[in-house]
Amino acid sequence: MKIYLSVLVMAIAFFSCNSEKKQTTKIESPNEKVHVDFNINSEGRPYYLVKFNNKTVVDTSYLGFEFKDIRAFHENFIIKNTSTSTFNETWQMPWGEQLDVVNNYNELKIELQEKTSPERLLNIVFKAYDDGIGFRYEFPEQDQLKGDIFITEEHTEFNLTEDCKTFWIPGDWDIYEHLYNTTKLSEIDALKLANHKNLAQTYIPENAVNTPVTMVGSDGTHLSFHEAALVDYSGMTLKVDTENLNLKSNLVGSENTDYKVKRTMPFHTPWRTIQITDNAPDLIESNLIVNLNEPNKLGDVSWFKPMKYTGIWWEMHLGKSSWDYGMTQDMSTWTDGGQSNGTHGATTENVKNFIDFSAKNNIGGVLVEGWNIGWEHWIGFEDREGVFDFVTTYPDYDIDEVVRYGKEKGVDIIMHHETSAATETYTKQQDTAFALMQKYGMHTVKTGYVGKILPKGEYHHGQYMVNHYNNTVEKAAKYEVAINAHEPIKATGLRRTYPNTISREGLRGQEFNAWATDGGNPPEHLPIVAFTRMLSGPIDFTPGIFNIKFDEYKTDNQVNTTIAQQLALYVVIYSPVQMAADLVEHYEANPEPLQFIKDVGVDWETTKVLNGEVGDYVTIARKERETGDWFVGGITDENSRILDVNFEFLEDREIYEAKIYKDGENAHWNDNPLDITIETVEIDKGSNLKIELAEGGGFAISLKKK
Repeated sequence: MKIYLSVLVMAIAFFSCNSEKKQTTKIESPNEKVHVDFNINSEGRPYYLVKFNNKTVVDTSYLGFEFKDIRAFHENFIIKNTSTSTFNETWQMPWGEQLDVVNNYNELKIELQEKTSPERLLNIVFKAYDDGIGFRYEFPEQDQLKGDIFITEEHTEFNLTEDCKTFWIPGDWDIYEHLYNTTKLSEIDALKLANHKNLAQTYIPENAVNTPVTMVGSDGTHLSFHEAALVDYSGMTLKVDTENLNLKSNLVGSENTDYKVKRTMPFHTPWRTIQITDNAPDLIESNLIVNLNEPNKLGDVSWFKPMKYTGIWWEMHLGKSSWDYGMTQDMSTWTDGGQSNGTHGATTENVKNFIDFSAKNNIGGVLVEGWNIGWEHWIGFEDREGVFDFVTTYPDYDIDEVVRYGKEKGVDIIMHHETSAATETYTKQQDTAFALMQKYGMHTVKTGYVGKILPKGEYHHGQYMVNHYNNTVEKAAKYEVAINAHEPIKATGLRRTYPNTISREGLRGQEFNAWATDGGNPPEHLPIVAFTRMLSGPIDFTPGIFNIKFDEYKTDNQVNTTIAQQLALYVVIYSPVQMAADLVEHYEANPEPLQFIKDVGVDWETTKVLNGEVGDYVTIARKERETGDWFVGGITDENSRILDVNFEFLEDREIYEAKIYKDGENAHWNDNPLDITIETVEIDKGSNLKIELAEGGGFAISLKKK
């Protein structure tokens, strides 16, 4: 991987607290549109405010901490020193939405000291980018504060100046798999979602939201609040004060401790981030989150290849087959015996069928779920430690033969590790499990953490699990294994530092369409996700369902999009691993739309967001790295609309053959989801198209130079 020469321009100004020179407590972005002001009030309480285009978007917001056994950090401070600097570099993603990433910001560092004994020290660092800000707390080495620090709460405020339209999910300590709500900030009521019949685990203790949470102001200002570089800390939810339009950090805790974070001096927190733009598309194009992370620590990761994949997965959600070797099809009873009941999905024969299909259709991998022993006891049992074995196969799955056959056909096998949230079992077996993958040349694993976390009392998003997820990524890297985590901790840009962090779930995925009792994911779901969850990082959403109604399996469920939108998702919802999730027979029955899945890329040189409004629609164009081919995808919510597609992103003096897959004249996500029109036209840089999207519909375009 090439790294462009970075240019570091330091303009440092140090001022002692006794100096007569005025201290620098303000900073602005390189384009001067984003301004951050910092100060302390008469009580010595530190606060900041943020302006965008000369308008205050985050007003006086206080900062501080509460600790176990020692006095809080929230007042009695003076500004001891300040310094500013400017940084500008271009670095390259080994894989991603684009190749080159500009990392250009102005930095302000504030050094605080308590007025009275013991005169403890605290630094706050702000980075101002053209697309927003990041700030974090630094606890410097000092005699006044040593050893382990126990944080009971972090008090970081975001004091909004407008009752913005807000797109949010509740501040659940255990799961992100909620539908997004769209309300005014003042109308957020997360506690009404505390009991959810479609979730395996959930805990919502406060009227709080999870991040990223995106807001739109009356003048078109777009804000999204999140965090970056979440390492050895607790995940942050944002408690909502609906009366005062205030968000305040509420860290995820544990039932096993009387604190939320334990750190050893010196240390720093994750970055608290606000992406700020004057339009929706620029939110998606923002690189703020990855830029706030440290550079690649792994070096060459060319052993990981972005790919499309098929697999043994959707058929289990439909009820066609089971994960369990001896489990009944409807998952309602258990037959814990040595004889297969005939519905087991991960058989050698079935996997070979997917390998054959993948090899014929430019698909590089096959995911196999339910291959290993333990599924008879993975759910519904209180003590799940020791249930799963991550190296021992069921009798009808010959891993040697499957891997051999895959290599013969040029198709990789993607490993699956469902932990059932029994973290100690997985931690103990990781070396053995990853060594097995290394033996077979497997470089990608999908991990899962369904159920309540063991040890009891821990939550998916607390410090214990943050460390577990991150430690798993680091351990896997030693074996040249990339992690696609399900039921994960939120993405915070660590894929820059550890590029074997390739994708994750962390949202309400495609599988809810197969079995949720609330009607599945509504058509507005993904036009919201693109401007919320996707801002944090890649999503393993598993698109490509062609059998939209699947009445032969379940009459009360369906996918709530058109087939054209399922194609568009390969461009719109980004991941370096993209599943063709449906069954082989459904693809073979629809060879024409299948062609787009065969053609579409997964690794991009350039990404352009052509248009969009949060929760309504979005159109994205991406240029494939190796071929230079362009692909365009557009999706809409429950409303039909006509979108203008301008092709000015194409190269000058080039003619492209454009194959367009769009909703048919009578298409509708519920009434006629399979109505699709496919046409081929010539396109150049000056071309414009008006494309009509049906309710819940979309379009996809492949563009190849003639």
